[in-house]
Amino acid sequence: MRNSRIFSLCLAAVLAAAAAIPAAAEKRQMEALNRGLAAVSTRKGVFLSWRLLGNDSKDVAFHVYQNGSRITSEPLTGATCYVVPKGKPGDSFAVSAVTAAGEEEPCAAVQPFAKKKPYISIPINQPKGGKVAGVPDKSGKVGPEVTYSYNANDASCGDLDGDGEYEIILKWDPDNSKDNSQSGYTGQVFLDAYKLDGTQLWRIDLGKNIRAGAHYTQFLVYDYDGDGKAEVVLKTADGTVDGTGAVIGDKDADWRESTWGKVLNGPEYLTVFEGATGKALESIPFVAERGSVDSWGDGYGNRCDRFLCGTAYLDGVHPSIIEGRGYYAKTTITAYDWRDGKLSVRWAFSAARDNLPDYMGQGNHSLSVCDVDGDGYDEIVYGSITIDHDGKPMYSTKLGHGDALHVSDLDPTRPGMEVFDIHEDKRASYNAEVHDAATGEILAGAHVGAFDCGRGVAADVDPRYPGAEWWASRVGMYTIKGEQISDEGHTPPMNFAIWWDGDLLRELNDDTTITKWDYKNATGKILLSTAMDCLSNNGSKANCALQADLFGDWREEVIWRSFNNKELRIYMTTDTTEYRIPTLMHDSQYRVSVSAQNSAYNQPPHTSYFLGEGMTLPVPQPEIYLAGDESQR
Repeated sequence: MRNSRIFSLCLAAVLAAAAAIPAAAEKRQMEALNRGLAAVSTRKGVFLSWRLLGNDSKDVAFHVYQNGSRITSEPLTGATCYVVPKGKPGDSFAVSAVTAAGEEEPCAAVQPFAKKKPYISIPINQPKGGKVAGVPDKSGKVGPEVTYSYNANDASCGDLDGDGEYEIILKWDPDNSKDNSQSGYTGQVFLDAYKLDGTQLWRIDLGKNIRAGAHYTQFLVYDYDGDGKAEVVLKTADGTVDGTGAVIGDKDADWRESTWGKVLNGPEYLTVFEGATGKALESIPFVAERGSVDSWGDGYGNRCDRFLCGTAYLDGVHPSIIEGRGYYAKTTITAYDWRDGKLSVRWAFSAARDNLPDYMGQGNHSLSVCDVDGDGYDEIVYGSITIDHDGKPMYSTKLGHGDALHVSDLDPTRPGMEVFDIHEDKRASYNAEVHDAATGEILAGAHVGAFDCGRGVAADVDPRYPGAEWWASRVGMYTIKGEQISDEGHTPPMNFAIWWDGDLLRELNDDTTITKWDYKNATGKILLSTAMDCLSNNGSKANCALQADLFGDWREEVIWRSFNNKELRIYMTTDTTEYRIPTLMHDSQYRVSVSAQNSAYNQPPHTSYFLGEGMTLPVPQPEIYLAGDESQR
């Protein structure tokens, strides 16, 4: 009865929220960021790096200050990084913007972090471990209690308090977390929020009715209502405790199966939390309800609990919440809006409800958001299928499920965007392929035969060929046009691509190491290794906690957890660059990619334009307005 009532409420919400989508505006709401100045002591002096903002004037230049005195005789008009040869670790540094109207006030001064500790350390508060019932044997008899402890896991970022600086939101996973396919109880999952100085803002306890594992808790951090402060959004259940100590639903309910330890019954909610306090602002029934477990493709609670999430500008101006459930058989995607203190449903897609067999079993372990057709609105690339901004199906390649997914302007020699996708089905005509993001037309591909193609990356790592290169397990490395460059034994790592050093090519971020691909010798050169101090996450996936352009110029930063789970460490490059590019976080496609990075199998973020060797410069100014000021539209 309760599930039927929830379904009726959800359906009513969908119908009530259905409304005409306005014509796309020119500007999108983005965060009001500060200069993000960072300083690092190096052998050559103090390296400074700061943001060129997306709303800066095209002719903005900068002065640099050391200990309150200006040290640049003329404003800097090039890249937003600078080396102070006589800089010392105890010095303070600031930068000021110079425009046609004159020089602005310098930004807040910063001091360098040291050569012997070339990272920002964020102390974190490891939760206490505990005990749960053991794993059942084949007869169903539950074993002895299992002791568990906690590891820092995936992270995200957002300006929670509106000061122009990012905070870090961290998920804690117990070391007995389970894949959906596995039985057994798990410890509880926690979300923490930290300022960059280590100040803990809050902790959310998801409670016993949210199981721990890579597919259960996908969380979003974004300013969805445009008030200048980010919210935190995720799926909750009875017994979730918010950052103020308030309980969602029935605090005494325990919906865990007595032997399996899985949660296959009970209400499910989508909750919006206030970013600054962790307070639950509103919870509504999760629209894509569990229903019959068997209807998702198996009968033991595996495929019914495969979740994805993301952020999309569905009206071309404001960000919406995207929640996906299922991708092996049933496929559902729901879009929500958080406006004026209310959570509402914009639309709900269901391949089974609408009898769309070509859209079932086509989802990946990740999703991407992109304006695939250039109409000003975002679409959801859900693996082999793409859903339009209004929730209607666009196309299916019918190549099936896969793990990795990369979407960007991967081929600058042709118009529009491209999708690089991999596929597990051995019967698929391609197991790694590039297709037109707007139409699904296959542009290049390879087949691995009787094997599972489990990994793949698309990024520009070789300047000899226009656009991105792509490589995947068992198929080797190819140009974006499909010309083979090397065999399967001579490919870069198949994990994250990162913009790290001073050129326009991407480097590789795998496990706890950043490498440069030596394309002439088909090998990697280590640029940074933190293997002695840090750990990666999610087992064989070996990804960092977060990769994003968190501060400084357009190059990306990386967060790893320390061995003892006592701190997060943020590493940044100290290579200079000649390229002047606005902060990637003011490119809406890159920013929403960061918001979805923790979703299931983590994937690296990509820009809406081709960023690589031979790219068009200067980068066009992004058409944005800053959150909190609708008048800028």
